[in-house]
Amino acid sequence: MSDFGAREGHREAAEIALLGRLRERGSSLADLLAKCSDHWGYEDPVYRFYHQSFKVYEIQRQTESIVAALVELGPDRPLNEWFADIVRLGTGKQFAAEHNARWLEVTRPMLEAFFHARFFLEMAVRYSKLESPPRPLPSGYAALLYLYGLR
Repeated sequence: MSDFGAREGHREAAEIALLGRLRERGSSLADLLAKCSDHWGYEDPVYRFYHQSFKVYEIQRQTESIVAALVELGPDRPLNEWFADIVRLGTGKQFAAEHNARWLEVTRPMLEAFFHARFFLEMAVRYSKLESPPRPLPSGYAALLYLYGLR
């Protein structure tokens, strides 16, 4: 088998393993998505951003919970570099009064990280019932493959 064939076979096996983990964890992923989509998990944090409330900092916990669930889906695969960068820039912050003068600069990355993480969680839930890789690839599924370096 050529190097390309071996790599392609490994990628297909990794994708099938990912689909299996999606099916296994579909219910808990759906619960997490519901929590990140309700009033307190979605509406309120976005409102807090526009209200310039320190309570927006709580969104970082949700982002971290989602990322932990996503890591569990692909424990042997590093998450996409861009995604990891977005999450790094949007987490690990504690409120300081001087942040008010730089509100957008400090807090907007928190929402960006949450929105990206929530998107991937939503795609994981959407495609958690697949038995095999879909062809042609729906855009959300293809994005999920990018998250795990499978596309």
